[in-house]
Amino acid sequence: MNSAVIIFPGINRERDMARALTLLSGRAPAFVWHAETVLPAGTDLVVIPGGFSYGDYLRCGAIAARSPIMAAVRAHADKGGLVLGVCNGFQILCEAQFLPGVLMRNAALKFICRDAYLRIERSDSPFTCGYNAGQVIRVPVAHGEGNYIADKETIERLEREERILFRYAAPDGSLDPGWNFNGATNAIAGILNERGNVLGMMPHPEDHVEDALGSTDGRGLFAGLADHFAKAA
Repeated sequence: MNSAVIIFPGINRERDMARALTLLSGRAPAFVWHAETVLPAGTDLVVIPGGFSYGDYLRCGAIAARSPIMAAVRAHADKGGLVLGVCNGFQILCEAQFLPGVLMRNAALKFICRDAYLRIERSDSPFTCGYNAGQVIRVPVAHGEGNYIADKETIERLEREERILFRYAAPDGSLDPGWNFNGATNAIAGILNERGNVLGMMPHPEDHVEDALGSTDGRGLFAGLADHFAKAA
């Protein structure tokens, strides 16, 4: 699996992401600076990691979404290449209109940094094939603007087309509003584009891939991606 991690000024999770990709795929990703206009030849997966691109100035992800490299990322997605955006990466993908909706301030208007439980809604996508549908995993969240909002028609379409991959849930998998820390509509933690090759998610699976960090629940995402490309080779 050949992956590329995009770096914008203010992004600070690129090395965490690179370690997870390296551990689970056996191959280190390329780092691509935002001012570049092309991706490395043979790129399979583009990852936009978390952080605070451009200091979250204007709106989270608004400036990064208009960076030169994003034209190459769009061309990659248009050809069916996979794109993963985590936390600020999710915000950037929404601002660049790869994905519908927007990430607003958390319902409590406070920055949230804690573990969250996610229910896997589908296991038949390249991003979740390392999990079972209905499985509950524990991964960290760290954001101030993770409250996913979209108009009623968009939410209904996401539900109808089964494009919601992750939801905030209680440890038993129930959709208890008390565990939806940021107030996201329908407890949405991660969504796909129409084609199913672009995923945006707020939680950080790259933080839980090693026993030393207390959980390996994030490994399924990266191992599943590696397996997906291995089978396609």
